[in-house]
Amino acid sequence: MENRKKIAAIITTYFPHSHADVIATKYMKGFPTDEGHRMPRVDLVSIYLEQVDSRDIGVSLAAAHKVPIYPSIRQALTLGGDELAVDGVLLIGEHGDYPHNELGQHMYPRRYMFEQICGVFASSGSSVPVFCDKHLAYNWDDANWMYARAKALDVPFMAGSSLPLCWRKPFLEHPLDTPLDSAVGIGYGGVESYGFHALETLQCMSERRRGGESGVVAVQCLAEEAVWEAGEAGHWSPALAEAACAQIENRQDSTLVEGCPNPTAFLMEHRDGFRSTVLMLNGYVTDFAYAGKEGDTVYATEFYLQNGPPHAHFSYLSLNIEEMFVTGAPQYPVERTLLTTGILDAIMHSRAEGYIRLETPHLAELAYRSYQKTPIRPAAPRPEGATLTH
Repeated sequence: MENRKKIAAIITTYFPHSHADVIATKYMKGFPTDEGHRMPRVDLVSIYLEQVDSRDIGVSLAAAHKVPIYPSIRQALTLGGDELAVDGVLLIGEHGDYPHNELGQHMYPRRYMFEQICGVFASSGSSVPVFCDKHLAYNWDDANWMYARAKALDVPFMAGSSLPLCWRKPFLEHPLDTPLDSAVGIGYGGVESYGFHALETLQCMSERRRGGESGVVAVQCLAEEAVWEAGEAGHWSPALAEAACAQIENRQDSTLVEGCPNPTAFLMEHRDGFRSTVLMLNGYVTDFAYAGKEGDTVYATEFYLQNGPPHAHFSYLSLNIEEMFVTGAPQYPVERTLLTTGILDAIMHSRAEGYIRLETPHLAELAYRSYQKTPIRPAAPRPEGATLTH
């Protein structure tokens, strides 16, 4: 027991079904998985909770599991002392009473929190692994600063969505260096909040193409009729979109155009000539999907989230985070989420500036390779076992 890693959770707010609940709670109660209920191999030993409102469950859960809540990030990482005293950090800067800016970006304080985490690392002369939930920050400058600061302090760093680690039906994983020609990701929900998940769904697949990810040279956001016009003009592939949507069980019994009168599209031009597209099809689907093309061959799969407790896709996300805490090595590259964060920020600017095409020289050199070792993921096409009983 003495050798178990000690983990701090830095949280904006903690209410039922919030990201704090579906992640941090599992580090106290355990991870429901298809293979059974797994107890953590690490100990959550401290929490910093920035906002406590009438819905809060974090205070009572922490008390029940004897996890102290500290009044500052520094104290949560030092356990009330002077030096770093934990072996890993969960940064869950999602939800809470924070404003939106003029672009519609929700101004969660992830950089502010990460800055303080890194301040403790710097003053202590040592760093530990950090996981940042969802995109790194609401804007590129903050995200890039976080990435550079983590590099400078040698912080093992992971971030991102649970989508790359959820159920796939049929199961599909491109071998590294698959010669893909183009790809489409399907999503729904808010342009920023769920558009990020759709980008991660797409990127975790397309990054495995020949040569790896090369960087993105331009993006454009489109809406409504302009989306379908761009498809007809060949800027994205309606055939790939239809192949992806065909894998989604819960969809309208109609064509894409008939079933989704107000679509949004993200068009991405990559440095190697690859083109990828996200289609946000509100009203037509309430799930995520992917399709990629290699020559005349089309690959497609649904990315399925458990719509309700115990939200076990977060179990698989949490198990991968835990593996980083135990080994000190990220399970997949943080560059994926740096890129999707940068794309999303550019998309929000494109939308605000009249749906114009924006060149993205700051993303053009963001090249990286996908993982070689497969992350911890469910093998079944749908939740089963403990994911249904806990």
